[in-house]
Amino acid sequence: MIRTAALFLMMMASQGLAQNLTLPSGARLVSERTSELDSYELPIGPFVDGAVPAREVEGKVERFTWRLQSGSSTTLQLLAPLRDQIAAQGYEILLECQAKTCGGFDFRFGTEVVPTPDMYVAIQDYRFLSAIRGGNVVSLLVSRNPPDGYVQMIRVTPVGAEAPPPLVIDEPVTSPSDLLASLEQNGHAILEDLHFRTGEMTLGEGPFASLKLVAEFLNKNPNTRLALVGHTDDTGALDANISVSTGRAQAVRARLIQAHGIAADRVEARGIGYLAPLTSNATPEGRDLNRRVEAVLLVN
Repeated sequence: MIRTAALFLMMMASQGLAQNLTLPSGARLVSERTSELDSYELPIGPFVDGAVPAREVEGKVERFTWRLQSGSSTTLQLLAPLRDQIAAQGYEILLECQAKTCGGFDFRFGTEVVPTPDMYVAIQDYRFLSAIRGGNVVSLLVSRNPPDGYVQMIRVTPVGAEAPPPLVIDEPVTSPSDLLASLEQNGHAILEDLHFRTGEMTLGEGPFASLKLVAEFLNKNPNTRLALVGHTDDTGALDANISVSTGRAQAVRARLIQAHGIAADRVEARGIGYLAPLTSNATPEGRDLNRRVEAVLLVN
């Protein structure tokens, strides 16, 4: 079953506009930073003579990071599909290297990297790629901290150039046997495909397969209501975290009502901050898991 985002990509391709970068299945957007006018030092060679050779480019600079379950995949296995897409779009590869040939520690700290915890780079296990097409440039940095993989993309669009289409994630629709079974059997389920910008309460554009499934479930069970409960990690004060988690739960509620036609009196939203963690907040991975929105079954 093909997700709506993937169908969108196929339509774009049929019109000759496939400039999207389709991320690996299950990739989760961690951060997105856009500067409408900025400069970026695009690496074009490995570290040499005390510096990373670079080309300064100006324009709209977009910085994205994603986290995904990499399993036993190597950094090359993570990078290769993205490299192939860039090449197919007519980009010229300027530099492609792995940790040792890039320059290891010196290259890593001689080029721009989004700070942790949004991006993680293992000094001996990363790959980098930079490419150009006309005035448009893009760079990719891929690394691992098993079981997680990390992807950073920086792209620059010159002033006056047409904006690139949205990024999409090509992944199967969540199986009802997963989310809905958990909801019915356990009384609650995590809406795992939701994403919010770092530190914000605005829900991403979607579409989100989990919300479609929840809406279908509510339509088939008219006597059922849901509570959407927001959770955070333990960074910051409790009051602030309760406010953020409540705002995110309310954003999900609004999406169910506005985009899926669910009656407002069938869905409520609450936030409890960091009071119910799934796991320890001692690691970036643990904190990431604890930031979530859950659907809780309420039966009249």
